[in-house]
Amino acid sequence: MKAVRIATRQSPLALWQARHVASLLTAGNPGLEVSLVEMTTEGDRFLSAPLSAVGGKGLFVKEIEQALLDGRADVAVHSLKDMTSVFPDGLILAAVPTREDPRDAFCSPEGYTLARLPPGARVGTSSLRRSCILRAHRPDLEIVSLRGNVQTRLQKTRDLKLAGAMLAAAGLKRLGLEHHITEIVPVADSLPAVGQGVLAIQCRGEDAEVRALLAPLEDLTTRGAVRAERAFLAKLEGGCTVPMAGHATVVDGQVHLRGLVGRPDGTRVVRGEVRGPVPEAERLGEALAEELLSRGAGDILRDFARREDASRA
Repeated sequence: MKAVRIATRQSPLALWQARHVASLLTAGNPGLEVSLVEMTTEGDRFLSAPLSAVGGKGLFVKEIEQALLDGRADVAVHSLKDMTSVFPDGLILAAVPTREDPRDAFCSPEGYTLARLPPGARVGTSSLRRSCILRAHRPDLEIVSLRGNVQTRLQKTRDLKLAGAMLAAAGLKRLGLEHHITEIVPVADSLPAVGQGVLAIQCRGEDAEVRALLAPLEDLTTRGAVRAERAFLAKLEGGCTVPMAGHATVVDGQVHLRGLVGRPDGTRVVRGEVRGPVPEAERLGEALAEELLSRGAGDILRDFARREDASRA
């Protein structure tokens, strides 16, 4: 194969991710020409409202996936946490490279850590998951919606004189913006989103030549964790409309998956965890989802569905 076209969003982080994958491909395939097909997605265009109010995480991937299906690109690179639990027919998750830091980071212009935030502090985030977790720990906090790319959210944090903002550590590290991080938040305190820190490399399932080209980029440990997390997500049918988190680690062939579902205001959070062998990753994800549903997550999801139906009536 002589040339590959990679579809990507135009944000600085998305371009970094696509160029990173391009460099991995060219390093392993001398003479291969790699070009980027830069695109603007619906999620990039609607920045004035919270993501949950304009359609959820699929807004960042639909146009890019369509470019694959139309043959305008051969490969797509996404942040896995932006992807829905089900892919369009004909597309596959061809490879997941080694995961970057999956944790959340707190960035405070004033140097605050979460534990030292003053009463009633204003904290920015674009994530219902982070809002739920923050409010569960600190009901006094005022949550301010922040949309836009990583640099934009950092600038808005300063412009709005917020005490700080919660972002993904992976994005900050990939962009060389670690110096903005006041605190890396432990997983036990802020459970990451499904797929956080993972690059998703997508292609057409029928394209054997591209699949072979991408195969060396696969990290089996990351894949084991992702299989459990996405099975958990699929069972809950989760997007960005209800706060939920799912994070797995793989050590010595064993998966440890933790998950939660909560109300946006943090007044109720249902948590759980499971362990088991990597070959059973999907079953473990489904089992944890079923457990949470039986312990109250089902009520949270049904309450949200009723509110959505009422708002459309």
